[in-house]
Amino acid sequence: MKLIKYSNSVILNLIIVSIVPFLIWGPFFPDLILSFSALFFLCYLLKNNKFYYFKKKPFIIFLIFCCVSILASLESENISLSIKSSLFYFRIGVFSCFVWYLIDRDKNILIYFYYVLILCFSILVIDGYFQYFTGKNLSGIKIFQDVNGIRISSFFGDELIMGSYLSRLFPLLFALFLIKQKQKYEIYFIGLLFILVDVLIYLSGERTAFFFLNLSTVFIIILIKDYQKFRLATFILAIICIILLSLNSSSHSYRMFEVPAKSMGLLESSKEATIFSEIHDSHYRTAFNMFKDKPILGHGPKMFRVKCKDKKYVVGMYPCSTHPHNFYVQLLAEVGILGFLFLFSAFCYVAYVALKQFKSIIFKQKRSLTDYQVCLLAGILITVWPFSPNGNFFNNWLMITYSLPVGFYLESIYSKKKKLHKM
Repeated sequence: MKLIKYSNSVILNLIIVSIVPFLIWGPFFPDLILSFSALFFLCYLLKNNKFYYFKKKPFIIFLIFCCVSILASLESENISLSIKSSLFYFRIGVFSCFVWYLIDRDKNILIYFYYVLILCFSILVIDGYFQYFTGKNLSGIKIFQDVNGIRISSFFGDELIMGSYLSRLFPLLFALFLIKQKQKYEIYFIGLLFILVDVLIYLSGERTAFFFLNLSTVFIIILIKDYQKFRLATFILAIICIILLSLNSSSHSYRMFEVPAKSMGLLESSKEATIFSEIHDSHYRTAFNMFKDKPILGHGPKMFRVKCKDKKYVVGMYPCSTHPHNFYVQLLAEVGILGFLFLFSAFCYVAYVALKQFKSIIFKQKRSLTDYQVCLLAGILITVWPFSPNGNFFNNWLMITYSLPVGFYLESIYSKKKKLHKM
């Protein structure tokens, strides 16, 4: 019986861990895994009458947000369109709790996640640089090029989200690296991998992903104790490589720095200042007008793409898109101040815990967070950070990438053993 249970545990762990490589393939299979695992977990808890994981404040707050989103959908002008995003959004929180449960049940899943992340990052590094130097990746996908320069996408193809994938999962990889028992050769390999990943995110041409990488890296370097110099050294070496690449090819620096600076009017005093770009500025102001019209519940999830065409909200030349490209602005427009407060409270929590950790470092007190938790918190920080462009908050692919570190973090703060994991 024990052997059967162990076998089932291993299979379940492998299924959940497979979500990491499937994220490279596309959103369908990761969403399928997430949905079925959330359903499985709900059925398991109902059958065994165990609701420990749902009684904690983070999940209760998240559930309130889900209810607000559903209510906003029911109040929207197009209920059938809006309800598709909100009705089953609760599965994201259930999935995070499921990851937490699996780690509680079997710490071996940490090893599985670590090696799968190493494998996926290594494959993308090899394939990404192959695409950069040859113009095609290993499967024949051509390098993407627009008026602002080249873009490396590897196996993601036209999606152009390789940098987002690497930057969002990097803090989780670093967290697992910190708790793993390592050989010296492994440290050298990981150091080289970190440098190559840092540079590759820059070569992807994804400005937001590159910013998130820098944000999480600085956050981690300031707040961790062990391997602080290690990460600082790899980061500095990566920056040197990036500078050399930029000097050799001005198209990289043009896309990553000059284009946004020009768009925001920083290089031309005669140009009116905008928020990130004329397109982003138009989206944000249009969304804000939508918020002012329905400030409490908003117009409903997925409704920006519909309401942005309304002349009474339109601002600028580019008011419409599927979403306004900022989580906070999107939530204000689509679920109002009630939905906005959910994400803002998460940001306030991260800021409070980080400041508490920083204070303990300054005054040489006992640290409230382990290095492992700091890295996981960094992964959450880049999700709740308000001052940058983002994708669609209700997007399936993004939902999975930002729900993963949450599950690990919840387990780390609520685990009954309260001990630092060692792999």
